[in-house]
Amino acid sequence: MSAVLVESGPDKGGIWHFGEPNSEQKALAKGNAWADLSHRGVISITGKDRLTWLHALTTQDLEKLQVATWVDALILDVQGHVIDQLFLVDDGNTTWLHTENSRTQEILDYLNKMKFMLEVDVKDESGNYSVLRAPGVADAIGGPYALVPRNELKEKTEAFNKSHTQVGIWALEAERVAAGRARLLFEVDHKSIPNELGFLNKSVHMNKGCYRGQETVAKVFNLGQPPRRLVLLHLDGSMVAMPEHGAKVFLDDKEVGFIGSLARHYELGPIALAVVKRNVALDATLICEGVTAAQEELALR
Repeated sequence: MSAVLVESGPDKGGIWHFGEPNSEQKALAKGNAWADLSHRGVISITGKDRLTWLHALTTQDLEKLQVATWVDALILDVQGHVIDQLFLVDDGNTTWLHTENSRTQEILDYLNKMKFMLEVDVKDESGNYSVLRAPGVADAIGGPYALVPRNELKEKTEAFNKSHTQVGIWALEAERVAAGRARLLFEVDHKSIPNELGFLNKSVHMNKGCYRGQETVAKVFNLGQPPRRLVLLHLDGSMVAMPEHGAKVFLDDKEVGFIGSLARHYELGPIALAVVKRNVALDATLICEGVTAAQEELALR
């Protein structure tokens, strides 16, 4: 069946599905699927100071990053709000990262401003390299990932297709939502701090040195009271029209949060990740655009 493309949003230009999203999700869950993420932005960083430099700029411990090991990291502002989400790997000579396409230029500008006298070189490689979600069971950051030169993409995808099923963004997003992994431009808004969204001890390393925004992360962690929390919503599937990204969530007549991502999961049905106020009881039934939703607590810490 021919591919259906994503027409808008952060994944615009990617493949949404191939006509059988439930079958694609099942193949992905079994580790027997791959996906083309060529719409993602790709940046390369070379130079002997690259890992210590990135270690200082992000929330992740990168000084001794092992070759071929993918990790994720955040860039925060001085108040501790999440600005960017990066997925990184080092090959021994170059650190590669992929991110939301619309954020690529902003990240390049920021990194180039922060070079000072260090030996690092930052380049946009989006036109030369593609990211693939490689075959295998999903890991903690949504991989395994493969970085492939675009002039080798046809050969690589043909090799994958010999023994694996190509899937679209629908399947990847359904897996992500069910796993409770927050994503930039979806669950992250202008007020988001890492403590609210399950990033601690994952993309935020809790035992590393100083980085921008660390004071807020540490303070809220020690107090244990972030203002909001991420929950998995199980939506009433009897409704024809489902809420969309950004839709407001209510408890009775009071606005208590918003939906970040919504997916139709092959086992769980319609589900969503929502950011809600911490004082909302977990057993409370919420409502969004006329659709009722039961909450499920996520193991975020």
